[in-house]
This record gives sequence, structure tokens and C-alpha cells, in this order.
Amino acid sequence: MENPDNRTEIVLVACGSFNPITNMHLRLFELAKDYLQETGKYKVIKGIISPVSDAYRKKGLISASHRVTMAKLATQSSDWVEVDDWESCQNEWSETLKVLSFPSWELLTSSEPSTSSLSAEPVVLSRYHHQKCMSSNPTKSPQRTAPLTKPGRKRKREGNSHVPIKKDQQNPGTKSVPQIKLLCGSDIVESFGVPNLWKSEDITEIVADYGLVCINRPGYNVQKFIYESDILWEHRNNIHLVDEWITNDISSTKIRRALRRHLSIRYLVPDAVQAYIEKHDLYSPGSEDKNAEEILAPLQKHASSKQ
Repeated sequence: MENPDNRTEIVLVACGSFNPITNMHLRLFELAKDYLQETGKYKVIKGIISPVSDAYRKKGLISASHRVTMAKLATQSSDWVEVDDWESCQNEWSETLKVLSFPSWELLTSSEPSTSSLSAEPVVLSRYHHQKCMSSNPTKSPQRTAPLTKPGRKRKREGNSHVPIKKDQQNPGTKSVPQIKLLCGSDIVESFGVPNLWKSEDITEIVADYGLVCINRPGYNVQKFIYESDILWEHRNNIHLVDEWITNDISSTKIRRALRRHLSIRYLVPDAVQAYIEKHDLYSPGSEDKNAEEILAPLQKHASSKQ
């Protein structure tokens, strides 16, 4: 095993509907953390759950306020996985690449107490990601420059005039900034092949600049999909495939189906999430018809941009 002090720090970000969040969603983080840390090269310091906004317009998608609250209830016992509500608060659907460029500054800090030599490191990180995000959208839409807040803490904004500090420019003894990686299941990777669901340039930047940690699920052949994709094959070394030896077939779709049929979901979701669903009478037959006539936001956006 390599020297622990030389391990690359990793922040795992999972995007999705979380409609509702399940025990399997939480297991993804634990599986990814075990896999990465067992290589001896990485140290996972934080996990971030980012529920999609209502503007995604997915069939059966209930209010983001409920989905975020349930995600927070599900993670309240975790000492390293937290919920970020920036994406869910947006009036428009946000591409996954944009979400990866908008991490919560406080979450992207070392898990170890900072010293005088490291005190400026979080600022460097926030400046880098702020500049990266702003440079990818020269129009600087009001939505992206609005203050970002979260109950109990406030995100800090830095000006975008700062040049990101490169690895070879860091002061001796200064630890490199954490790497952000997209955590997902096999279905997300294979969705890269759905026409108009993703922009090819976004896929390229995600796998090249961030990287994927993909949990293999039964019924999918991610290795074959990567082989058949020129983009994924080129950056295959930045895609980590994690085998799930203790299989778990829980899904949000199956949870909603059980609820519509008044079947028990106990032990499939955290107890606090189940209690919240029952208290607010969520996931009725009527809620599943929400957005039934709508076109999924990315399909509509990407298809119209090609016309």
C-alpha cells in the first residue's frame, strides 16, 4: 500500500432524482469508498447527494423540497455523506457537468484539521471551480451568479479573476486539492448512448476531467458499452467499475410501485424516510402521473439546440 499521506483525496458526487432515496443509493457510496480506498491510491473524504430540480420534468417526480428533505433524513447518521440542494433549487434543469462544477465549498476540504500551511487550500479550490464554471458559460446567467445558500451555512463566492493553481505551482508540503468524481450506477453510463439525453462534449469533459465511479448492476454490460464508445474507451482509465458482490435490486421505481399498491417498504428505505413518506402521503397513483405529458428536460433542450 502506498504512503497514506500521498493518497489522492476524492469527493464523490451522485446526481439523480432520488424519488425517493433508497438504501441502495446509500450503498453506492459505501461500495465506491471501499473500492477506491482499497487501491491504496485514494482517500474518499466526502460524498455529496445532489437531487435534480423539478424542472427535469421526469414522470412521477415529486417536489424537490420533499426529495431533498428525505435525502437529508437518510444521511443524518452518516459522518461523510451529505446532501447539497443547489441543483434542486434551480428554476431550470442543470446539466450534470454544471453540477460537478458547483460543489459546496465547505464540503471540498480535507477531513483533517487545517494547519497554517493548508489554510488557504479551500480558497484555492473554490476559486478554481468557480472560474471553471464561469468560463464554461460566458453569458454569466443570473441563475449561476446568484448567491448559493443552504440551511445552517452559507456558500462563499470568490471572484473569477483568479488563475487556478497548478500542481507544480503549489507550495512545498501543500496537499493537492481533492478530485471530484461522478458516482453512478450502470444505467447512467449506458444512458450516455440515448440520443439527445447527453451532449457528447459534456460526456467527454465528465470522463476526462472528473472521472466516473460506476457500480455494476445486474442486467448491464458496462464493459461492452465502454468498448463500443470511442469517448469512454479513450478515457477508460478514468472510469472505475465497482462490482456489487452482495446484490441489491432496490430501486426508486419499485419503491413507488409498492407504495401505490399499499405494500410495505420497510427495510428498503431508511426508517426516517418511510415515516416522512407516510406522514405526507407521498407517492399516490396520482403523483405517478405528474409530468406524464411532459418531455424530459434534457431531451427537449438538446433536441431543440440541433434544429
